[in-house]
Amino acid sequence: MPGLSLTLLAIPGIPLIKSGDNLSEIILESISESNIEISDDDILVIAQKIVSKSEDRIVQLASVSPSEEALRLAKIADKDPRLVELILQESNEVIRCKEGVIIVEHRSGTVMANAGIDHSNVADSKNNDSVCLLPLNSDRSANILRKELESKTGRKLGIIINDSVGRAWRIGTVGLAIGCAGVLPVRDLRGKQDLFGHTLRVSETADADALASAACILMGEADDASPAVIIRGFKLDESQLDSNCLIRSKQDDMFR
Repeated sequence: MPGLSLTLLAIPGIPLIKSGDNLSEIILESISESNIEISDDDILVIAQKIVSKSEDRIVQLASVSPSEEALRLAKIADKDPRLVELILQESNEVIRCKEGVIIVEHRSGTVMANAGIDHSNVADSKNNDSVCLLPLNSDRSANILRKELESKTGRKLGIIINDSVGRAWRIGTVGLAIGCAGVLPVRDLRGKQDLFGHTLRVSETADADALASAACILMGEADDASPAVIIRGFKLDESQLDSNCLIRSKQDDMFR
């Protein structure tokens, strides 16, 4: 259909986030200083890292005592046993372990490497002594941010918290929606017809993940410092569903 378009705009001027910072106030201040107008149906994609920092999810490795299981897996993965202990604490189960990586089911149900724990872009991690954990509940965090931002702007908004993840059989990372509010995460096209009148039987599109990945292009992975992106032009479908509906059940996961 001609005329369809999406606009992605990185919000400039967001400072380094510290524990206890009010993200909604900081984001709105940066938006105001940049003379950006917030509109109904805007989707704000916010990097997991700044959500975690504001929620005090930074851990000093010196404070961690590794268990026997952490010591065992650390030898296999060639990782700091204290980091492995945190990975275990943040996970429901270990799925694979090999040199350099531990694949787990995170407490949220998402299968990912190293429980999403990261050294990068943590202010005092030059000596690898500080790491950043994922939010305790990213969907709850997204819902809180949505309510605060909608209350302060009077606009109907969607919120996605994204993180960069690797994929089986593919090189490189893409964005993943680990938390969302006000955005329909999965669009079910089953029962609709294609261009030739054939009924779709299995088609579902992970719109929240697609939007999360698009925002990652502007956010960057190194020193780009663009942790919040506005996506405009995607019509919001009011939804109470959260990111859990994107997770394939174990019964349907043929690779587990």
